[in-house]
Amino acid sequence: MGTAALTRSGARPLGSHLFPVWPGAAFAAAALPVRCAPGDNLAVHVAVAQAPRESALVVDVSGEPEYGYVDEILAVAARLRGVSGIVVDGCVRDVAAIARTGLPVVSAGVSVREPGHDAGGAVGREIVFTADHPPAPVRRGDWIVADDDGVVCLPRGRVTQIVAAAVESVSHDQEVLDALCSGKSTLDLLNLDPSRVAGWEGAAVSAARSAERAG
Repeated sequence: MGTAALTRSGARPLGSHLFPVWPGAAFAAAALPVRCAPGDNLAVHVAVAQAPRESALVVDVSGEPEYGYVDEILAVAARLRGVSGIVVDGCVRDVAAIARTGLPVVSAGVSVREPGHDAGGAVGREIVFTADHPPAPVRRGDWIVADDDGVVCLPRGRVTQIVAAAVESVSHDQEVLDALCSGKSTLDLLNLDPSRVAGWEGAAVSAARSAERAG
């Protein structure tokens, strides 16, 4: 399921400022939360060393985003460990090299500043992404899904419910797309009221569409 359909169905967006480091990077995996000390990525190194296979690291950088918290070395280490992806609420560096590893990484930007490796942090404890409102907590075992549209969190205990609703939503979208290809209008299919928009030409537009379909 894509992140848009999951969000409509109850998943929590982690922030519109987060984008895949390379186009097409996508994953779905259980979360391992990581909290870095400001300007330090020791906790990410610890998380990579002990991460369960096919888990996703979700990294809170303690409000200090302008460091490259994930680089080529960490990306290679995470790939070899079997990590499914990394979400960083801050910056990364070595973008081209990260893309070559094939590891899906989502971040808020790019920074060449190198972080420290000795200030502590935490692994496996709840973190909170605060860019969107309301803030989005992430706990170990929540489900993280990322694609080109962004990244969302499915709280543990609600994953099945959210995915089932998303499947229904996608099915409805496909019905709308099929109807559009058959010549229907989004105004009719979505029960929209065009009279609320200044400049709506009303009957003239409907007549023109009917004539096009008849021709």
